[in-house]
Amino acid sequence: MGVEFVATVGAGVLFGLALAAPPGPMNAIIAEESVVRGWSAGVRAGLGAMIADVVFFLLALAGLVTVIERAPTLRALMVTVGGLLMLYFARDAADSVTETLRATDDSTESYGFLKAFVLGLTNPYQLLFWLTVGVGLLTSGQLDVLAVLPGIGDELAGMVVVQTGSVALLSGLFGGIAFWILSFPAALVAAGNRVDSLAPVVAAGSAVVLAGFGVIFLWDGLTTLL
Repeated sequence: MGVEFVATVGAGVLFGLALAAPPGPMNAIIAEESVVRGWSAGVRAGLGAMIADVVFFLLALAGLVTVIERAPTLRALMVTVGGLLMLYFARDAADSVTETLRATDDSTESYGFLKAFVLGLTNPYQLLFWLTVGVGLLTSGQLDVLAVLPGIGDELAGMVVVQTGSVALLSGLFGGIAFWILSFPAALVAAGNRVDSLAPVVAAGSAVVLAGFGVIFLWDGLTTLL
């Protein structure tokens, strides 16, 4: 296994974590599902968000993501719908504030999956990633990671070269996302088992985050449309 292959996979994992880990509406849903309904529900919600990324990945391969970028009205409509969904799910999160960590049936877990999947498809952040970074990752070429460092770039050039558009990079990307959606719910559930008050706190925080992003996205979408 060559150094270049390992560097490419590692870069893909970092890109995947960078896409999945930042605080936002998707992680708010995963957190709520995890602490209120358990690890499996949190993972299923994460899978819903991940499959939305797979959809954007396939659209990027087909060149359709670029079409969305060139159609501001369509993008504004997606942002508006995303804002409305976030406000709806914020109310759902607020309703679960009084619940405690417990097991649920398959129908409830499936609802968490669908909730994250639908929201992922209308999440401007995920769309923006695939319109920018994602398209660059899919384009065949090379990226000399350390060569861009100021001052020492010339000396480090060629040490870490990433193959863009490669199977290794894309495998690492989705591997990083998968790692996050498995480990993040596990960490929350572990903390919830030690602190009984965590579930309502996370549910309330999720409601606030979703409502905040919902208002921002709804305002952005409506101002563009009108």
